Amino acid sequence: MTVLPYLVAGWIFLVGVYGLVTSRNLIHAVGCLAVAQSSTYVLLLAVGYRRGGTAPVFSDVPPDRRVVDPVVQALALTDIVVGATVTALLLALVVQLRKRHGTVDPDALSDLKG
Repeated sequence: MTVLPYLVAGWIFLVGVYGLVTSRNLIHAVGCLAVAQSSTYVLLLAVGYRRGGTAPVFSDVPPDRRVVDPVVQALALTDIVVGATVTALLLALVVQLRKRHGTVDPDALSDLKG
C-alpha cells in the first residue's frame, strides 16, 4: 500500500484551505471550499482501491477473485453530489449578497447585523 494518494488528498485539502483563508472575494472562497472538499474524493478512492481488483459485478466473477468495495464507490458518488449541491447553494447566496449589498468582499460585509 502506498501513501501517495493520502499525501495528494492532504495537499489538495491544504491548497483549498489556504485559498479559503486568504480569499478577498466570496466567489473565490466558494471555489476554494469546493477544492478543499474535492480532496475527499481522492481520499475515498485511496481507501477503496485494491490492486488487481475488478468491478463488483458478481454474476461472472469467480469466488476467489478480488473485487473493489462498492460501498466506497457509492460514498464517493454521494460526496460528489453533496459537494455540487453545497457549491450551488453557496453561489446562490453570494449572488443574493451582491444584489442586496453591492459587494462580495467579506470585509465590507462585516457590518451586517443578524
